[in-house]
Amino acid sequence: MHDLTTEVLNADPKGFRRAAEIWREGGLVALPTETVYGLGADARNDLAVARIFEAKGRPKFNPLIVHVADVAQAQALVEWNDLADRLASAFWPGPLTLVLPLKPEFGLSPLVTADLPTLAVRMPAHPVARDILQAFGGPIAAPSANPSGKISPTTADHVVAGLNGKIEAVVDGGACEVGLESTIVGLSDQPMLLRPGGLPHEALEAALGEALAIHTAADPLVAPGQMTSHYAPGAPVRLNASQKEQGEVMLGFGAVACDLNLSEAGDLREAAANLFHHLHRLDAAQAKAIAVSPIPNQGLGVAINDRLKRAAAPRG
Repeated sequence: MHDLTTEVLNADPKGFRRAAEIWREGGLVALPTETVYGLGADARNDLAVARIFEAKGRPKFNPLIVHVADVAQAQALVEWNDLADRLASAFWPGPLTLVLPLKPEFGLSPLVTADLPTLAVRMPAHPVARDILQAFGGPIAAPSANPSGKISPTTADHVVAGLNGKIEAVVDGGACEVGLESTIVGLSDQPMLLRPGGLPHEALEAALGEALAIHTAADPLVAPGQMTSHYAPGAPVRLNASQKEQGEVMLGFGAVACDLNLSEAGDLREAAANLFHHLHRLDAAQAKAIAVSPIPNQGLGVAINDRLKRAAAPRG
């Protein structure tokens, strides 16, 4: 399983067929989505899903998101409801993951759900992800394609840098447009924001016509991306910095003096798309310490601040 030759596949019909073939054989293929690159395996294959955890060094209690090609595939796996219908109609395909109760005969590896009675499921918008999922024709479990706890990958090069020799292939679909993982909403009971992400919660509340409850750190881990230390570069991270201190590099936002700027114009969409890419660049440059400008805590800024807070958390 180790020391594989990781193929870089083109985003064309031949590449899609090869990716689907690897999945059918129980292998791992990283694929581009609009959020970040995901590390995919057949969600019904125990050994294949176990290899995701092994390749990433991911704790087994951390559940995975299952990616589907269409709403019907999702409905075959979970107990669908009116709220899911409303949100899927408004935002699928797109950067939204729904957590719903599993159907009794769901047929997935229990590793996918970390033995929880619910499943996180989403329908990605990236045309390459859609084509590969259509070619495969079944549910694909796919967390971010990076070593666990490290910076999420937004290019095929990031995937190869982190997982080369541990996975069979990556499909190169270019840079991810959104650059932050999906927003996760739990719909088992009252609608709850389980993880902020690439879809601002304000848009979700507008579609639902009600406020979302908010998952807190004191609540049990019920969805991906809820671990305290996560998305971390090699260097320590200091948040809400007005300027850098000795030995630090400055990751800026807006009109500030800095080494690298998430968005000189103060555009949160641009900042979200650049966040992981810039952290990878600072990692590659072997930055010793990183100071980060304040980011407005609204819209996509909520998800950006969530990732930065986890990146800055004490390492386990």
